[in-house]
Amino acid sequence: MGEIECLFKAHFGVGESPVWDAERNRLLWSDNTTDEIHTFDFGTREHRVRNFGALIGSLGLTRNGRWIVAAGNEVLIFDPETERKEVLVRTEFPPGIAKLNDGKVGPDGAFWVGSMAVPEPDRRPIASLYRITADGRADEKIAGGIKVSNGLAWSPDGQTMFHSDSRGGWIDRWDFDPASGAIANRKRIREHTPEDGAPDGGATDLDGTYWSAGFTAQCFNRIAPDGTLVERIPVPGAATMPCFGGPDMKTLFFTTLTAHVSDAINQEYPLNGSIFMARSDVAGTPVSRFAD
Repeated sequence: MGEIECLFKAHFGVGESPVWDAERNRLLWSDNTTDEIHTFDFGTREHRVRNFGALIGSLGLTRNGRWIVAAGNEVLIFDPETERKEVLVRTEFPPGIAKLNDGKVGPDGAFWVGSMAVPEPDRRPIASLYRITADGRADEKIAGGIKVSNGLAWSPDGQTMFHSDSRGGWIDRWDFDPASGAIANRKRIREHTPEDGAPDGGATDLDGTYWSAGFTAQCFNRIAPDGTLVERIPVPGAATMPCFGGPDMKTLFFTTLTAHVSDAINQEYPLNGSIFMARSDVAGTPVSRFAD
């Protein structure tokens, strides 16, 4: 990977969910300690902030140019031109669940989004993973066994789904049917070590490698589908999620956080909480758009 540059200097509490909008040449991301979604236009250099009234979990793009947003316990459809928000799904959480968290549009055109349990010391493995479709259905694909659902990404052929638990410390691989969204044959491919860091957001490249943000170790772990560590890349902050973009999909964008790490880490990495970018030797797998 090439030299890492700071794209947008900030001190976001939990910078998260970077999304590349190729049609509009812009990057979207959220601060998950707030209700904010940010956009940065590479043509005009304009930075905009939009508010959603609840803590953001994640976001994606739709085929009709809108956004799908997980905020609090709701999944919204947002039109950035008219500013209109529509509630697509309202999830009724069991006791002990805090909010929706990491989400991404899958090759099946559905929005896959997980929940997260309330913080320590009461956090328990009771969170879920949902598949959201345009008809307002929320199918619970994984019920329980998760503390903080995270790390969603799909292989270039769409036939493998990666999923992690950033507080459970594991990464799983599933067989995935791009036509129906069915998942099967769950396999635990990696139990993370302190050197790996907690497995946060993920992305894949066209070589089939899974990029996992290890925010507690200030690095990215490039992982083969069988769980083998291909490469560990140190970064200047607590990386939360990668996103490939740019005209050739060889620019790696990533978000960072200042919350959930020590004051010593924030002092050691003064740009923590900023948005970064770097050139990658391999192109990323394009993320699908929600079938609205």
